[in-house]
Amino acid sequence: MKQDRPLIVVTNQAHPDALEVLAGFARIDANPSEAPWPRAELLRRAASANGLLAFMTDHVDGEFLAHCPELRAIGCALKGADNFDLAACRAHNVAVAVVPDLLTAPTAELALGLMIGLGRHIRAGDALVRAGGFAGWRPILFGAGLEGAVVGIIGMGAVGRGIAARLAGFACQNIIHHDPAVPGSIGLAELLATADWVVLAAPLNPGTLHMIDRAALARMQPGALLVNIARGSLVDEAAVAEALQAGHLAGYAADAFELEDWARADRPASIPAALLEHPRSLFTPHLGSAVVEVRRQIAVQAARALAEFFASRPMPGRL
Repeated sequence: MKQDRPLIVVTNQAHPDALEVLAGFARIDANPSEAPWPRAELLRRAASANGLLAFMTDHVDGEFLAHCPELRAIGCALKGADNFDLAACRAHNVAVAVVPDLLTAPTAELALGLMIGLGRHIRAGDALVRAGGFAGWRPILFGAGLEGAVVGIIGMGAVGRGIAARLAGFACQNIIHHDPAVPGSIGLAELLATADWVVLAAPLNPGTLHMIDRAALARMQPGALLVNIARGSLVDEAAVAEALQAGHLAGYAADAFELEDWARADRPASIPAALLEHPRSLFTPHLGSAVVEVRRQIAVQAARALAEFFASRPMPGRL
């Protein structure tokens, strides 16, 4: 009977193809809006749910699970599960699956876009043209290129390797990396002291929280540029703003921000105004995987993981 089908709560707007997969085996309560439900509303809807199709905005912890006694599986339309308390999920016998491979290419592409945009003053140049201030070439807005530069990548998982592969065509002087899990990596202090560009591609965990703090920024070369396409809390945003204002850091670009890291009880509620207002900053609103076909595939793969679980088959991407 239809009522015997599992109830799946879809926490954010999902691609119709993913909803079609879910409709094949489950009842669906789906959020049609671009805005996530407030936590109280999500808890109300999920109280009798058997499964969740979850997204970056969700934070599943012990408190959440205590409100959802029927929950058995979470299909995450994402790669990094730091906003999900996996130990609590295991304790409540809730299976969690992620999409481990589809985000690599678009995120690596965006990293290069941010590097070029930051180094070549594209934000300032666009503003100048739109303000009517362009009357022809002038000797202004000289920036930093990638050819001949030393680029340091922190984190050499799939995304870090993807960035390095794409940089190979830009004639960098050298591409160095720091990752304790990868043979041949150099130390963090050496990378910071050597690189013209520092690109963050590491996961967020207790060992990487605020790995770029005041002390780390001080070790960077004067005039170096910093790009973060991983997790906001890899950096201390207030310290980055100070380094920009002091002129030690030549620029900061980011696609992720500390306010998004729900697992941190002390996460800031906003991005520092000094960072937002600084002319040598460049930001995108967490667009790493925001390619139409990629986002469709991610949502579908997460939905299929739930379909496999409720069919009593191995759940792809299970952590």
